[in-house]
Amino acid sequence: MWSSPLYRGATVALFLSGLGASAAAPQITLFLVDDLHVSLTTAGLYYLTSITAPVAGYLIGARSDRTGKRLGLFRLCAVAGFLGWTAMAVSDQVWMPFVISAVVLAFAGAAGSQLFAALHDDLKATASPVGDGIVSIARMAMTAGWIVGPVAGSLLATAAGPRAMLVATGLCTLAQIVPMGFARTPSAPSGARTAATSEGTAEAPGSRTPGQHPGIREMLPLLAFTGLYVLVYAGEPIKYGYLTIYMNNDMRLPTAVSGAVIGIQPLIELILMPVAVVVARRIGMLRLMVFGAAFGVVANLCFALTGSAAGMFAGQILMGGVWGVFAGLGIIVAQRLLPEAVATASAIFMSSPAIASALGGLTGSLGVGMFGLPHVFLAPALYGLVATVGIAVMSRSRHAVG
Repeated sequence: MWSSPLYRGATVALFLSGLGASAAAPQITLFLVDDLHVSLTTAGLYYLTSITAPVAGYLIGARSDRTGKRLGLFRLCAVAGFLGWTAMAVSDQVWMPFVISAVVLAFAGAAGSQLFAALHDDLKATASPVGDGIVSIARMAMTAGWIVGPVAGSLLATAAGPRAMLVATGLCTLAQIVPMGFARTPSAPSGARTAATSEGTAEAPGSRTPGQHPGIREMLPLLAFTGLYVLVYAGEPIKYGYLTIYMNNDMRLPTAVSGAVIGIQPLIELILMPVAVVVARRIGMLRLMVFGAAFGVVANLCFALTGSAAGMFAGQILMGGVWGVFAGLGIIVAQRLLPEAVATASAIFMSSPAIASALGGLTGSLGVGMFGLPHVFLAPALYGLVATVGIAVMSRSRHAVG
């Protein structure tokens, strides 16, 4: 990783991406309520603006696959992120953050997918035998950014105000360009699909013309996998929205204990990500993901049914197992399911958290009113069960990846 300017730069850039995004995420609602004086209901609608991210990601990914200019588009997306967050910081009208998020920041989110596509191109060109490990380490850097970001964002917002924090987020987004320098990657011939069984796909020669973007039929395995990933991820916004409230208000746990419960997941995740790569080489990525999704089912059952601090810790440790598997390997599976258009695959997969956040937010809002706390967590357990079955079916199909 360290000997390659591309790998090293991508790792640092992804850390900065995670740092900036996670610093802003918990503070947006406070900014809308305290600075723009919107209601809590209106502030909650802000998260629905992320639904445009998959569309923007697809457009950027399709352009990248046609031209092969991964890093050029990455730099444009990073600049868009800087402009979007800076404009957000100076917003003085309620509608401005909503429009900025839906139109500008939707494209900024595609920067990471371009980096993963660039890594894929270089690893393929050099025939690296440890490509999955390199991608996993780069993804771990983004996770590390998400661990540091919320704390840094909270401290900065408290010390200098939310607008300064939003400017800092924009600077982090722009700073992604710096570690990449003037790096270039080999461009894979557009439309040249490889029929390699290691990538889990096969296609008859001549079925597609060079430069032709893959159609819906070719994208179905990727879309199915992404949809199942959305079901796994949908529990996260429910958990972050209600688990702390449940522990503090209903269980009456000390603040230190509830904080430790929340903080243990990313620690377990970072520990397990390299382990997941090693295990996946032995049993296959999708087969390992069956266990990962099942961990999520059990974790949410712990939240819903145990009613004890030990149950909360057990659930979070299991959730660390979920993301130790999916965070490191998900992007690799997505690229292998659409190997002739890896930028499109990366963009579609990496925009799935936006859809999952909308689904989880809606489910949590309805579920907490119907079932209350903690039984709202039965909903993500059901989602996870569907995902477990779906991934198990995919692992036995011709689309299974190694």
